Amino acid sequence: MDTTLLMEPFRVPYLTRALIELTILGVLCGTVGAFVALRRLEFVADALTHTVFPGVAIGFALQGADGVFEGALIAAGITAGALTLLTRNRRTSDDAALAIVLTAMFSIGVVVVSRSHSYTADLQTFLFGQILYTSRTQIIETAVVAVLCLAVLAASGRELFLRSFDVEAARAAGHRVGALDLALNLVIALTVVAAVRTIGTALVLALLVVPATIGRTLGGRIGPIIAIGVGSAVLCGYLGLTISYTASVDHDLALPTGPTVVLTLVAAYLLALGATGVTRRRGLRASAHAAAVRIPAPPVLPRPTGSP
Repeated sequence: MDTTLLMEPFRVPYLTRALIELTILGVLCGTVGAFVALRRLEFVADALTHTVFPGVAIGFALQGADGVFEGALIAAGITAGALTLLTRNRRTSDDAALAIVLTAMFSIGVVVVSRSHSYTADLQTFLFGQILYTSRTQIIETAVVAVLCLAVLAASGRELFLRSFDVEAARAAGHRVGALDLALNLVIALTVVAAVRTIGTALVLALLVVPATIGRTLGGRIGPIIAIGVGSAVLCGYLGLTISYTASVDHDLALPTGPTVVLTLVAAYLLALGATGVTRRRGLRASAHAAAVRIPAPPVLPRPTGSP
């Protein structure tokens, strides 16, 4: 196959920047998502995509589009710290803590937006993303956040892995569970901030959850889960961009890029689920056949003399 055909759409500069951004996000979200899946923090990731909203609104109100990233970063840090403190209180359940922080932060954002109607249309792009308008500055900011998050996971990956499966063993080993929870919450928050301007709050959760779910479906250990998650996120980002561009340019069918990427991820998950189902059925049949071959039939006892 001619590789030039595969890269033909990305001769356009804005598509090239979009592909670079999605590749960085694929590596980041595929790695972070594995720890989200192990800790079952999908609801935390969902809450973080909404709790950064007031930071975006305030940052936009104060500095325009240039203040969106900084505002979201501050709001994400506040959310991660608040969640860590509230979940350490034994009288407050994790779900209750999430609900409290989510409703409080999102309500602040709604109040800020309601005070001014001049930028509500611009904030709509924050909900659905503008991947095709990715700038070089955004790529650099995303790369810096990705390097920082991946460095944290590389330095504390074993401790976080132990914390995910046995919190008491982590405490007995001398690890500070509260610090580990805060570190992971901050990494998730920074990942959300890095992705939110590209694919929007309504779609960022899919990039965090679906690749890791594909990894858990096809792989059993943390290494394969991360590798498969990263690979599927990067590949589906490329395919989503290509499908959206081809449909819009060659077939005059307008397909929004962000949702197309997410639907591509969902299709990949369904394929992985179907493949594991087929493999499992074949394995069961092979096991049943092997068992039938190994187990001899019961001997036929001779009929007693004089029996009818």
